[in-house]
Amino acid sequence: MNEFPSLHKISDRQAEELCQELRDRVIDVVSQTGGHLASNLGAVELTVALHRVYDTGRDRLVFDVGHQCYIHKMLTGRNGRMETLRTFGGIAGFPKPSESKHDACIAGHASTAVSTALGMAVARTRMGDDYKVVALLGDGSLTGGLAYEGLSMAGQSGEPLVIILNDNGMSIDASMGGVAQHLAKQRLKTPYLRGKEIYRKIMHATPPGRGLYRGIHRVKEAVKATLLPCSMFENMGFQYMGPVDGHDVKALTRQLSYASRVNGPVLLHVKTVKGKGYGPAEKNPDAYHGTGPFRKEDGAPRYPSKAESFSGRFGKELCALAREDKRICALTAAMTSGTGLSGFAEEFPDRFFDVGIAEEHAVSMTAGMAKQGLIPVFAVYSTFFQRSYDMLIHDIAIDKLHAVFCVDRAGLVGDDGETHHGLFDLGFLKTVPGITVLCPASLDELSSMLKRAVHKISGPVAVRYPRGGENHYSEDHSQAPACALRQGSDITLVTFGSLTGSILLVADRLAQDGVSAEVVKLNQIVPLPTEIVLASLKKTGRLLLAQECVSMGGPGEVVMAAAAAEGIVLKGAALCSCGEDFVPHGTIPQLRSLCGLDVESLYKKALEVMRDGN
Repeated sequence: MNEFPSLHKISDRQAEELCQELRDRVIDVVSQTGGHLASNLGAVELTVALHRVYDTGRDRLVFDVGHQCYIHKMLTGRNGRMETLRTFGGIAGFPKPSESKHDACIAGHASTAVSTALGMAVARTRMGDDYKVVALLGDGSLTGGLAYEGLSMAGQSGEPLVIILNDNGMSIDASMGGVAQHLAKQRLKTPYLRGKEIYRKIMHATPPGRGLYRGIHRVKEAVKATLLPCSMFENMGFQYMGPVDGHDVKALTRQLSYASRVNGPVLLHVKTVKGKGYGPAEKNPDAYHGTGPFRKEDGAPRYPSKAESFSGRFGKELCALAREDKRICALTAAMTSGTGLSGFAEEFPDRFFDVGIAEEHAVSMTAGMAKQGLIPVFAVYSTFFQRSYDMLIHDIAIDKLHAVFCVDRAGLVGDDGETHHGLFDLGFLKTVPGITVLCPASLDELSSMLKRAVHKISGPVAVRYPRGGENHYSEDHSQAPACALRQGSDITLVTFGSLTGSILLVADRLAQDGVSAEVVKLNQIVPLPTEIVLASLKKTGRLLLAQECVSMGGPGEVVMAAAAAEGIVLKGAALCSCGEDFVPHGTIPQLRSLCGLDVESLYKKALEVMRDGN
């Protein structure tokens, strides 16, 4: 597959033809690999225009969230590798500086781009460098408060930088009347912009001219304020441009070219259609926001899954509980479908709250609801729950409020990679005073634990479960904080959650070798029930603990410390985890193998532990 040349000198017609070629290419690639389709189709013309104006090898293009970066990757030397998108060892689905100098920074979480771009602009000024900075927001990033914190400072900074708002459905400004719309369009025409730029240069050439310019500018602003609604972005200090048709590559190029020359902060408001150019994605953009491989002719999944997922079971179970208790409410942060809450939202619209990309707000709102007698259940991906740590401590834990946090995508999530793996929640949740953390290993255990979390446990409760469905384990042994699934005398195998099925398979392999393994499953991680584990270790003298999280702060450290405190001298021990670094993207089986958490690796590690001390 050929790479694309520099776009700085191509004609408008060539740019339009290139946009169609890139749109077809995105559909071809994502239909095979899966990925974020609708957001990339909506940003084709905008990305081409950006590359016509900016040199991303030197200029800094900062994506917000980053899932709209596929066209950018194709235009920066990676078109030939796009068939490896989101596969192990292949192209990442988000910007990744280690992959290309054209990727300014990592971007997997929303609402961060303005703050990052402002930091880069400040660094440019302080270091005396000469490059341009542009931030691309989209897909609801303005529902996150961090975006406004960045905008507030960027607008007042005076730093030359361009913020592009890729608006594909949010209502941002009030509707404008006919005269106002006409004036807005005139302000965006190329002759007006060029004339304005020339006029500013002439007037600023002499002191009298600068004074006259200031007087005329004040009169103009007064007239504009009378005829045009006040733009909050202009109040923040930005020169506001827009809205612009985000699928007119010629007009976009002209506006970006002008914006890049403004000596101050600019906000360019671009209107796009999510899923543009592919019928199924235009009709149902949410379904094609993140999709698996699909058939191009009708958009149907290539590999439809019939297995029930943990997210699906959670949604059904919460609906059942809500029918019996009107105090139960559900919250999510722009992940209604992903967390399994679509059914709840439809059945209980008055008790469902999608707060947008605002996890901190969600936890504080949860606190208020709990304080006043409701039973709030906040469903959130593990990776996004990280943002809520302060509110969890300050607003929930200090007051010992009863709120339930259903932590979806706990553990390895697969092809979204570093920014989305749920490997850190256990480390920070264990530091929250008074919290209880439950880890179901099967769908039935999720049902049982959710009921207990809602009605039986006081204070804050987190129930964490993996992406997808069950892993070789479908029983329900969730009644006690921990339990022994197998009795044994030679080695103690300890795990929790989605690795339970794998550990049982390891025990089967060891039994074939004549090794008697005792399997202990932890149902509760915080507070950690060490008694059953220590009793087993006194009997076997050997430990293998498997945990799908980073090594720091995991249950393994607690178990080893408890054993040492009890004076238990182990003949051999191994703590198997995802390590101390970030884990890349790939399928979950591939990543478990990489981390040494697949059945074969755990079996070999158990044999090593058996050999220790012999």
